[in-house]
Amino acid sequence: MRLRVLGVLSVLCLVVVFLISGTILSSASRELTQELQINRAASLNRLAQVAFDASGDGDTARLQREMDTYSGLYGEGIVVRLQQETLASGGLGADRADVQEALSVARLNVSNTALEPLEPFGTGSQVIFRPFGNASQVLGAVVLDVDAATARQKLRERWLGVGVASLALAAILLFGAARVTSWVLRPVLRLNSAVNELGRTGRAGRLPEAGPPELRELSRSFTAMARTVSASMESQRQLIADTSHQLRNPVGALRLRLDLLQLELKGAPEHDAAERAIAELERVEEILDGVLKLAAAEHRASEGSLRAVGSHPEPPASEAVDPYPVLQGEVERAAPLAAQAGCRLVLAPAPRPAALAACKPAELAQMVGELLGNAFKYAPGATVTAQVRAANGRVAVEISDDGPGLSEAERASAATRFWRSPRHASVPGTGLGMTIVGELAAANGGRLVLAEAAPHGLSARIEFPLYTAQVPSEPDSGENYA
Repeated sequence: MRLRVLGVLSVLCLVVVFLISGTILSSASRELTQELQINRAASLNRLAQVAFDASGDGDTARLQREMDTYSGLYGEGIVVRLQQETLASGGLGADRADVQEALSVARLNVSNTALEPLEPFGTGSQVIFRPFGNASQVLGAVVLDVDAATARQKLRERWLGVGVASLALAAILLFGAARVTSWVLRPVLRLNSAVNELGRTGRAGRLPEAGPPELRELSRSFTAMARTVSASMESQRQLIADTSHQLRNPVGALRLRLDLLQLELKGAPEHDAAERAIAELERVEEILDGVLKLAAAEHRASEGSLRAVGSHPEPPASEAVDPYPVLQGEVERAAPLAAQAGCRLVLAPAPRPAALAACKPAELAQMVGELLGNAFKYAPGATVTAQVRAANGRVAVEISDDGPGLSEAERASAATRFWRSPRHASVPGTGLGMTIVGELAAANGGRLVLAEAAPHGLSARIEFPLYTAQVPSEPDSGENYA
């Protein structure tokens, strides 16, 4: 946008400079032409008067001296045709075509002292003439060959001065256009960044009130709106977290009462109903735990986005972590769950050299645990493979299985809150696991990618940028995790 606005203003500035300089140069050409014309017309009139006197008394010597003096002073040729003879000076001859034409026209008592407008790089001379005589007879004519070299040199000097001044003016106008463009667009760019920040994080810093009055008012309005939206979103998030936390106490008390009721109903027909109530209560507890985890993950993701856009002071950088030991620990911890689900759990060898990522080990462990739990839950009896791969400047912690997997449409919706595949309606779950993993990945500068495993199944990857401060990235292996 800045380039487009600056381009339009630059074109307008250059057009203005061109018009101004063109007007000045045209005026200079007319001025010098008029000055030369007046000067030469005066000289032509004086020579005509001397020639008239010479035609009356027959003394052409004085006329010749005047002509030679003029030609020596200005370097211009003169031809004077009298009734008895033709005089010439300055190397101009009466046999030249334009001189003959001028003498012929002058014989008709017609004069021409007008000069063509000067051009800075023109060449050649121009002929002016006038007849002389009495009221009843043309006695002769004077032809003057005007050399405009000196006037053209003056015109070129003026052109040079105007050109330098035009360049200076253009530079000043372009600089002014750049400053005006920045002054006008800087608040717009800040507003755009603030809108993007608000969309990503639900928060936006206070916009400085700068630029034109209308944009200052817009900045104030946006700041007020952003504060309202941020407060509303934070209030909603806090409400969910507080509600989930506060429900844990009554749910815990209810569970205790149901456990006591189940003991009292042992052996009675109502015992099965109490067990079903406890199962539903366990589902409620699982949902509350998931909501609390999601609220914490969203808060972490919001903090990470705020740091990314520079709205808050940058905290100390996350320590570079080798994700393989974290993955190995989670695989060992999940081995009993894998055996219970009938899954074969495989840990691929660690990459060499080690691939580092900047993330929090505890949150990485939580993400891996969620993905392993999902694999065991929704792909029982499958082979679950856990591995760390590095390629194209990224590190991927991947959990894949050869189970039934998800369709492309289902994978696109899998990270949505409380979404569950219709095929898994009978499997216990909250539909929050993938959402929590996605939020935690974003909080650590990474992302969750769901893809189809080969030849079938689901591949869940947590991708991070490769940490290269201490360890250089490996050569491109050709793999692409995008």
